[in-house]
Amino acid sequence: MIPLRDVIPSRTTPLVTIALIAVNVVVFVCELSLPEPALTRFLYAHGLVPADFTWAAAFSSMFLHSGWLHIGGNMLSLWIFGDNIEDRMGHVRFLLFYLLVGLAAALAQTAADWGSGLPLIGASGAIAGVMGAYFVLFPSSRILVLVFLIFFVDVVEIPALLYLGFWFLLQIVGGAGRVGDAGGGVAFWAHAAGFISGIVGVLVFRRRERQRVDWWSA
Repeated sequence: MIPLRDVIPSRTTPLVTIALIAVNVVVFVCELSLPEPALTRFLYAHGLVPADFTWAAAFSSMFLHSGWLHIGGNMLSLWIFGDNIEDRMGHVRFLLFYLLVGLAAALAQTAADWGSGLPLIGASGAIAGVMGAYFVLFPSSRILVLVFLIFFVDVVEIPALLYLGFWFLLQIVGGAGRVGDAGGGVAFWAHAAGFISGIVGVLVFRRRERQRVDWWSA
């Protein structure tokens, strides 16, 4: 299933969401310009290597991606879910929230892969936090997804609670299946921890006055 969009329009211009997408794209274009040996050195220098943890790498790793599908899927999800969360938090709060849940996700994956010498990269942990916030704030929303089932292709609406709950369950199952395996691959525990951090963090970062109907209709 590929999410395409949600059904809740953004009431404010999602400046931070747009800026985050732009920064990720610019960094990825820079990656593409590097020859293979230089790119490898760059990813090891700025990706998060669990065996050599640094806070700087935990931050910079959130803006690195390994390929077109990696960045494309992440940025699409950030665009779908980020604008509505930015609406409810405001620009500055949303940026702080995004960075903090991203760091929480990085710490969780570091703990799971402790001793690994492979760099962890990607914005998916932070975006998982945004999805966790969406799970709390917009449970009755619906997500339009592109479904592929062998010869069947269609666009269907799925309740956000069901879509995000199933996605989170897949991360737990995937993480449990990789316990003890530090050989790289999908950072399931970063996703799970980011999602949980988002559920908790949104209770702190949301602006309560933006919960009122009169604010949205003003």
